[in-house]
Formats: sequence, C-alpha cells, structure tokens
Amino acid sequence: MYALPIYMDNNATTCVDHHVMEAMLPFFTKTYGNAASKSHSFGWAAEQAVDVARKQTSALIGCEPNEIIFTSGATESINLALKGVFELYSSKGNHIITVCTEHKAVLDTCSHLKKMGAEITYLHVNKNGLIDINELKQKIRKSTVLTSVMYANNETGVIQNIKEIGEVAKEKGILFFSDATQAVGKVSVDVLKDQIDILSLSGHKMYGPKGAGALYVRRKNPRVRLISQIDGGGHERGLRSGTLNVPGIVGLGKASEICNKTLAEESRKITLLRDYFEQEIKKSDITINGGNTLRTPNTSNISFNKTASEQLLPLLTQKLAVSSGSACTSDTLEPSYVLRAMGLSAYEAKSSIRFSLGRFNTKEEIDFAIKYVSECVERIK
Repeated sequence: MYALPIYMDNNATTCVDHHVMEAMLPFFTKTYGNAASKSHSFGWAAEQAVDVARKQTSALIGCEPNEIIFTSGATESINLALKGVFELYSSKGNHIITVCTEHKAVLDTCSHLKKMGAEITYLHVNKNGLIDINELKQKIRKSTVLTSVMYANNETGVIQNIKEIGEVAKEKGILFFSDATQAVGKVSVDVLKDQIDILSLSGHKMYGPKGAGALYVRRKNPRVRLISQIDGGGHERGLRSGTLNVPGIVGLGKASEICNKTLAEESRKITLLRDYFEQEIKKSDITINGGNTLRTPNTSNISFNKTASEQLLPLLTQKLAVSSGSACTSDTLEPSYVLRAMGLSAYEAKSSIRFSLGRFNTKEEIDFAIKYVSECVERIK
C-alpha cells in the first residue's frame, strides 16, 4: 500500500533515512557537547563524531578527510568556493567561467562578484543541456582563475562531461569547481579521477538532514586556498568559523556512508523505475528534456507538449508531489531558464514538469503516478 500524495520531488529534498535519524538523536540530548570543547568528555565525544563523519563524507567522493569543510549546506559551500577563490586569486586574475544553466546559488553569487570587479563568462548549452568543451577552451584567458560547472543539473538531471572539463582546467592551470549537489549519492563521484579542485554537496539531497553540507577543497596537486567568508574562532581549518552543527554533521556522515554502500544497487533500482515511468508516460504526447544524454538515475523532466504546466501542475499536485522546476525558483511564473537555454520555447518550457524519484519510491507508487498523470492530461484536453 501507499499513502497519498506520493512524493516525487526528491531533487528538492529527500526524507531523512531512519538510520540517519538514529545516528543523530544521541547528539541532541545525550552527547550534546561542543566539538571545540577540549577539556571534557562531552566535547571529546562530539569532536570524535565529527571526525567519523568527515571520514564518511570524504569516502563518498574519493578525497582525504582533511579536505572536507563542513558548512550549513550547498548554498554556503558555493558562496565560500566562488567568493573565496575570487578574493584569494585576485592578483592572478578576475575572470570566472560558468554555465548559463547553473543553479541560482552559483548564478547569483557570480552576479555579486561581478559587482566586485569579476568578469564572468557564461557558457551556452546544446539541446541536451551539455556545454561545448571547445567553447570552454576558447573562453579561457590569461586572467581566468576558475571554471564553475555543475556536475548534474537540478531540473533535468543532465550530467556534464566532468572528467573532460577537469582535464581542460588542469591543462590550462585554472581551478575547477563543481556544484555536485544533485550528483553526490546518486552517481559515482571521484574528485581525483575527475580532476575536481573544489566541490559542494548537501545532506538533504541524499537522505540526510537539512542544514548540513560540505565543501571539498583540494590540498595537493594543486593545493587550493580560499579566503574565508565567515570569521570568528577559526573552525574548519579557518575556512568556516562557527560552532559545528554536530547532529547535522553526524547525519551527513551517516547518509554518506549509506549512499556509499548502496549506490550501485540503488542506482539500478531507481533507473528501472524511472525508465518504466517514462516508457509508460510516452504513450501521451511528451518530450523528455535531456533524455538523449546521460542523466542522474532518478530525474525525468517532461514537457507535455499540448498541456501548459500551469493547468497541469495544480491537478497533479492533488495526489503527486512534483514541481515545475527548481525549488529555489518555484515561486516565479517565468519559464525555466534551464529549459529555455536548451532551446525550448517559452510555451514548451512552461509545459514541463519535473518528476524526481527516490530511495523509498515503489513500483506500486509509480503505477499509480502513471495512471494519474494520464488521467490529468486527458482532463485538461
């Protein structure tokens, strides 16, 4: 059996896995010390728990524990990465390359840096949502200090050619930052193989708690340095001051450990459900945006070609938790800038719904969703 509404908006957030919750609970009421308190057992226990979480998180992306900086989430991590690089490397250059389909956390931070004197180049994407590697090479200047390309898009699930981008950055001697919030825990991410220098991730996208995230900062070949954006106390190697959110960090670590252990099997299961869903929905007049390239296993961004989403979405959300795009832009009536950049018309972009599956979705839920979507489309027609 299943309960309504059925949750299919896992790219916005995921529920906390019960194993994660169990790991977190003692750090609210029993082992509630400050990880910076060095004089008693409460502080030692908290510090040890943070150390364990750092190892768990680093193992998920293939880096060393001391290369993980804990933050409040991906948005803070992105701000620390972009602003921290721009400030520290300003003597070398002021040019940053990014992509027009990045998350708003990247685009808005770049807009802020532009006011501070940065020069920002926005790469285009093709109809599949991928950048042109040759365009990236052509846009690199002597003053370029960083390229920022997200690993997987939050609206379409499209995965960029990350390894190739990393190789270009390495060859040109510039830093490579990737917002991997939608990729970590869903696909295999290895920062060393992919030549990523800085990477952001968030707990609540992979069955951990909200308010806990991390920034990977490479320590060798090259050693990356940043200017901190929050001062006071020198926590997290001096890059992120503030009392550590021990329960949240423990939850992020446990979520990372679970994802690391179950990634292959979970990816296979969710891919099968996603493909089944798409195959059945294709009986309607639809287009799967980004469907001709590599995507995260759980994401279907579907244009209902003769049905505007402002009509369809209110019907769907009576029994399905789905969205018309990013949760961060869900209050706007404008068509998705991601889909517009991929060449969709305003009407086509407005006719698109994002379905993002998760660990706890079942075949029975997908069967219901298929039937219900078809019914809603027919009602509007």
